[in-house]
Amino acid sequence: MDLRKFLTQSPDLSDMSFVDDFASHWRSKPLNKGAHLVHQGQPESDEFILLDGCLASSICDQDGKEVCVGLYVGPCVVTPNIARTRGAVSLVSIQATREASIYWIDTDRLTSLMIESEPIRNWANGILRDALSEKAEREWCLAALGGAERLNWFRQAFPSHEDIFTHSLIASFLGITPVTMSRLRAR
Repeated sequence: MDLRKFLTQSPDLSDMSFVDDFASHWRSKPLNKGAHLVHQGQPESDEFILLDGCLASSICDQDGKEVCVGLYVGPCVVTPNIARTRGAVSLVSIQATREASIYWIDTDRLTSLMIESEPIRNWANGILRDALSEKAEREWCLAALGGAERLNWFRQAFPSHEDIFTHSLIASFLGITPVTMSRLRAR
């Protein structure tokens, strides 16, 4: 899939002539498996579309313990900058778990385009609403469900992800140990 086709899948951006101009502002960037798209604690000012491949977003605490907070399978939009940075510094690291094809745009440039264009504004606001809704749903899952129910929730919310991502990443995303994940899968 190319960027223009991905963008035109949104009802807000269905006008192909309009999408050509919008797409021209994005830049492509290949990412090898294991490479980082962003690093926690580093300056970050871009928005990303993952056209192909897989990414995992994680937070590392002061003791070096890493927790997975996001899994992405292309084509999709990566959580918007405003929801993954504070003061233009990344709160997360994002790493390719497979080779990936990324498109990026500077957040300020996208904001300018949103001001100039209602369809772009509607598209971007929809992306942000969806990302925040997904984060709230995951938080609810972690707070309200036990291990087996979390895995069931994950399977319903992300039907193909269990075959794509390592089980240790999924366990971390669900707030359970890899051993618990293995036991739950064996049932």
